[in-house]
Amino acid sequence: MAHKKKISKQPKKSSKKKAKSTLGGFFALNVSLRVIKSLLLGFIVVLFLGGLLVVGIGAGYFAHLVEGTPTPTKTEIKQEVGDIAEPSKLLYADDQELATIQSDPIREKVDSDEISTWVKKALVATEDENFYEHRGVVPKAVVRALLGELVGFGAGSGGSTLTQQVVKQQVLTNETSFKRKANEIVLAFDLEKYLSKDEILTAYLNVSPFGRNNKGQNIAGVEEAAIGIFGVHAKDLSLPQSAFIAGLPQSPIVYSPYTNTGDLKQDYSIGMARKDDVLFNMYRQQMISKKEYDEAKKYDLSKDFQAREDIEVQQHGFLYYTVYNEAISIVAKQQAEEDGVSDSEYNKDDVRSRYVEQAKVKMQNQGLVVKSTIDKNIYDAMQLGVAEYGQYLDDGSGATIEPGTVMMDNQTGRIYGFIGSRDYNTNQNNHAFDTVRQAGSSIKPVLVYGPAIDQGLLGSATRIADFPMKYQRGEHAGKELENAENKGSKTFQTAREALVESTNITAYHVYQDMLAKKGSEQFAYDNYLKKMNYPTSNTWGVESAPLGTTGISTLTEINGFQTLANGGVYQQGYMIESITDSTGKEIYKHKNAPVQVFSKATASIMNDMMRSVINEQHTTPFKSILSGVNYSLSTADWVGKTGTTDNYADNWLIVSTPSITLGTWTGRDDNKPMNDGAGNRTATYMAYLAGRIYQVNPSVFAENEEFELSDDVKQIKVSDFTGLKSGKVSHNGTNYQVPSGETTSLWAKDGPAENTYEFGIGGDEDDYKTYWNTRNKVSAKNKNTETDEDD
Repeated sequence: MAHKKKISKQPKKSSKKKAKSTLGGFFALNVSLRVIKSLLLGFIVVLFLGGLLVVGIGAGYFAHLVEGTPTPTKTEIKQEVGDIAEPSKLLYADDQELATIQSDPIREKVDSDEISTWVKKALVATEDENFYEHRGVVPKAVVRALLGELVGFGAGSGGSTLTQQVVKQQVLTNETSFKRKANEIVLAFDLEKYLSKDEILTAYLNVSPFGRNNKGQNIAGVEEAAIGIFGVHAKDLSLPQSAFIAGLPQSPIVYSPYTNTGDLKQDYSIGMARKDDVLFNMYRQQMISKKEYDEAKKYDLSKDFQAREDIEVQQHGFLYYTVYNEAISIVAKQQAEEDGVSDSEYNKDDVRSRYVEQAKVKMQNQGLVVKSTIDKNIYDAMQLGVAEYGQYLDDGSGATIEPGTVMMDNQTGRIYGFIGSRDYNTNQNNHAFDTVRQAGSSIKPVLVYGPAIDQGLLGSATRIADFPMKYQRGEHAGKELENAENKGSKTFQTAREALVESTNITAYHVYQDMLAKKGSEQFAYDNYLKKMNYPTSNTWGVESAPLGTTGISTLTEINGFQTLANGGVYQQGYMIESITDSTGKEIYKHKNAPVQVFSKATASIMNDMMRSVINEQHTTPFKSILSGVNYSLSTADWVGKTGTTDNYADNWLIVSTPSITLGTWTGRDDNKPMNDGAGNRTATYMAYLAGRIYQVNPSVFAENEEFELSDDVKQIKVSDFTGLKSGKVSHNGTNYQVPSGETTSLWAKDGPAENTYEFGIGGDEDDYKTYWNTRNKVSAKNKNTETDEDD
């Protein structure tokens, strides 16, 4: 039998073990992968949840930062963005420019169509290449800023869009906190919602700083940059010029080609390199072609830089400073009122000073337009007039006699023009508005005769004592009260005569009689002068007050005469017609506030009496001199009054036609007396000055109009001798035959009394005796029945 080979089983066992081992390895790997996958998923979940937590915390923190930030309206946003700091302007009444109030930096706002498209493209390419795609904010920049704040690195940093930069410059402060950054982001969204991209771009180009110009001045806004660097308007900038300007805002002073003196820097290559970067950005973003890029880069821009120029210093004078200061006062008071500040609080020096400083900043930076009442032609004629005829005021002493002159519209109080001094360069005292001097007899129409007539205390023919006398009380007690020409004419003058001759004794009697009957030393001030803004003073009640011993300004006195020439209606003199802001919105408009100070009847009677002052020429030769200067103008219905203080220290002449009041004070700044003849010299100066004004504006004088008595004036026939109703007079058993002759007395109220021996205002027994004895006295030792019946 054959032998069978035994087959070994061992190899099969090894294979099974190997397979089992392999299977185990796959299992382990699978398990490991599952574990890793689980771990990865868990890590991702943790990261995701952590991210949500971070975002949630960040969002919460962001919400905290912007909490309380008001949501502006469309109007508010547009107003704040459009409120670009720019110089304010002062205008004449006809809108011609009077002056520009320069700001620092200087800028001029322009519209979008006045800016080259090259500039806009260059700016976007360099500062915000996604400007036309984003909605005001780039999200990744927000996240970067937020994370930076959370981890304490780069807080508040991040590339701001052009929109955000406009918000920062126009709406928010320059504070670098993250809260400001957060608010900037919120407001940027609002800005994009309310303004177009072009409006935002235009705002940026109008407000941003652009370094210096060729005068060394700090400049802002693309228009000033274009003019100050290249001598062209913003709309005419070439591509290379636009690229240079668009690169400036990042570091204006560094990139500027000029020093602070206006000279070109010795090395301005850094600015030129910046220009090349801007051009490349434009090319890279396909805003310009390769050819345009190459040509612009090769262009020698240095030849376009403007040569150094000196700053044109504006020669300011009285007009600029007077209009400017008046505008400042208006803006300051207006702001205080908006803040709820009372008048008493505002009148405190520190409070008023604070608001005045705020107003100055506003005037320098907010592009206000101040329209004055000044008529350029009249004002210029007045300056020419004082230059030519001011010499007529000099008295031969070698001292300069200065004038302070104002011309005012009667109906409105509008100031047409003024003269502050003979020459601003040598004397900056504004004698028209600021200098306060004694009024002399020019005060009599508004302080004495006007109020007395208004109260029905006298008429134009009322007789007033003009006999020698002495002051009765006060510091002048016992001193002779004298007229300019004598110590008394030893008669009873009519009110008209007293005004024409400007006698002091008569004015004294009328004033004392009025104060006594009204029971108050301040009666005339409280009821008349105060309404015309004459200064408060306890001197209005002293015996010398009707002689004009209280100090006033020229403007104040002219305004008083304006009141009489305007039917008794006071219109406060004003020089600012309106003020508008940079958007054209009117923030101030003068409003007339008429005050009826004197009755219409009183005013018309006073004008009738002051016509006699000018026509009879007892105190001033104004009309005859004017006739020689300009006959046609001399035929106008001129009324007025003169005034002179002791030793000719002050001299006044104020005249009116139905349309205007023109008045002047003349004197020396050291208060020393002038030589005799001051009144004639003042009249000559005024006549020639009026003639000069007439040459440029004849219609302003209304030479064909006349002052007329109002319908309610009482024109009463009275005895020419007593000023009372005609009739026989008896006194202490003696009958007096009143001399024949009647005249018309003008009364505004009440009327003359029955005839009596003591018929006048003022005077003592001896004065009346003298007057009757020298004027046809008829003696009668015994009364008879016939006389008694006649009485």
